[in-house]
This record gives sequence, C-alpha cells and structure tokens, in this order.
Amino acid sequence: MCIPIILTTTTVKLLQKWINDNKKINELSNLTLNMELNELRNQINPHFLFNMLNNVKALIRTDPEKASVVIVKFSEFLRYQLYESGEEKTLLTSEIDFLSNFLNLEKIRRENFSFEIHTEADRRTINTCFIPPNLFTTFVENAVKHSIDISGKESYITIEIGIENKELHFKCVNSRNLDYSVLDKKSSGLGLANIKRRLELLYHTTFELRIDSGDEEYTVNLKIPI
Repeated sequence: MCIPIILTTTTVKLLQKWINDNKKINELSNLTLNMELNELRNQINPHFLFNMLNNVKALIRTDPEKASVVIVKFSEFLRYQLYESGEEKTLLTSEIDFLSNFLNLEKIRRENFSFEIHTEADRRTINTCFIPPNLFTTFVENAVKHSIDISGKESYITIEIGIENKELHFKCVNSRNLDYSVLDKKSSGLGLANIKRRLELLYHTTFELRIDSGDEEYTVNLKIPI
C-alpha cells in the first residue's frame, strides 16, 4: 500500500514542479520578448527623429520662414512619440495622421514632391482598429529618402491602407532615381532589418512582407492580422 501512495505523491510533486517551471519559462520568454521589442522600437525612433532634426537644420539655413512651420509640426511629432509610441497599441487613425504630418513636412522641405494616402475601408473600421505604433514609419521614411531626385524631376509617394478579412494591407510606392544613392546606407539597412525583426516578434509567421525594387519605383507590401 505504501508504494502506490509514494508513487502518487511523487508524481503529483513532479507535476507541480513541471507546471511551476513551465510557468517561469513562459514568463521569462515573455519578458525577453518585451525587452527585445522595446529595444528595437527605441532604435527606430531616435533614428527617425535624428533625420527630422537634420531637415530642420537645413531649412533654418535656406528658408527660416519654412523652418518655423516645420518646428511647429516637429512638436506634433514629439507629442506622438512621447504619448502614443510608447504604448503597446495605437489607433490606426493616429498612425495615418502621423505619416501625413511627416510627408507634409517633406513637401514643405522639397520642391517637386507630392504624396497621397488612400484608405480602403469604412471610417468606422479605421477609427476602431489598433496596431503597434510606428509600424509603418520605417517604410515611409525609407520611401522619402529613396524618392529624392537631384535632377529636379517630379517625385512621389503613394500609400494605400486597407482592411479585408481581418487583415490590414499596407502598400507604399515611391518613385526612385537610380542615379541618386543614399549616403547613409548603413542606417538605412538597419531600419529595415529592425522592422523585419519587430514584425517577426509581433506576428511570428502570420505576417507577409514583400519588397520590390524596380528601376523607377520601389514598392513595399505588408499584410498583418488585426
């Protein structure tokens, strides 16, 4: 009679230990995941803000009046970064407004530049959809850099955002000039590597990212579950 009791007690204790150990492993895994996500997000934001400051610096020298407008818009960027980008989720409308402000800033800074943002979903869906903050920033920032045309030709960026079958579709197309090369190639590559890693951590294998680099256009297609 003692042997079954001992075996049962031992089994129960081993099971309890296994459950507790498994719980600790999961907690540690989640903690590591959150730390890595925060680290990647912190790498993206300062890089983005650094480029913004360079834009302001250039405008102060060439057009002080425009620079004052840019500084006002820059304060809106800082507000978003401080109060919304630190959250786990943000409204899709806030992210769209943020991108619109950024591209408007670029339009002030650059001549012969135009952009469009199209939303292919009803307003109620757009207003109630939450996504991780700064999810599209790197792609749009990259589009801005690669759309620069030093010859003075028209350059453009077109963004399409749609929601269908519980998936968010993001598409960003920018004109490009093969004769122009981005000076800071290392930082440019770092931004894309970071966002790819962030997507892997957030969505594992449930997202789809495709980047097409043509002679005249650069296209990013992203699908994520919502």
